Amino acid sequence: MTTVLEVMKAGPVIPVLAFKSADEAVAVCRALYEAGIRVFEITLRHATALEAIKAVADDLPEDAIVGAGTVLTPELAEKAKAAGAVFGVSPGLTEELAKAVKALDWAFLPGVASISEAMQAKEWGFTELKFFPASVSGGPAFLKAVGSVLPDLTFCPTGGVTPSTADDYRVLANVATVGGSWITPRGEGGTIDLVKVKELAAAAIAA
Repeated sequence: MTTVLEVMKAGPVIPVLAFKSADEAVAVCRALYEAGIRVFEITLRHATALEAIKAVADDLPEDAIVGAGTVLTPELAEKAKAAGAVFGVSPGLTEELAKAVKALDWAFLPGVASISEAMQAKEWGFTELKFFPASVSGGPAFLKAVGSVLPDLTFCPTGGVTPSTADDYRVLANVATVGGSWITPRGEGGTIDLVKVKELAAAAIAA
């Protein structure tokens, strides 16, 4: 079983991905993989998301780690794991969802935005957490403060993280990686430029 910490340490950035179709997902994730990305968080924001997860998991080599984002319910967790997602990510955490992902024995990165939420997540057995939405919840200063009182927690800040702010998070001892959607921007026509994707991915890895 892949652990959450292994997922977080597989690269300096986890792309947060939203696709309109499985074909688009495969093409973009191939480009990301070719640029050196190994972790893929495909969010469950479109009707074809589960199909996209399965298609990407089937298409990429074995060292690719494909996961599901925006996992809001136990039902979505079950479906995402069945589709081939080896880890899940949520913007927050409820007791019901916590129990469900533990029962599934599934690597899971729950979101928190406060000290109390971080303490609750730890109480439920989660020590690797998504800090979301990072930019409006205190940013790097918040995580630095958290590190002094909850030193055994490790974070992946997501939400408003940009190429210019990513390193402000990554220099912190309690940050393993960052998440962001800036690597796969959509152009005016709503399409994703694969050449641009490779350039942005390579830059993120180099940073």
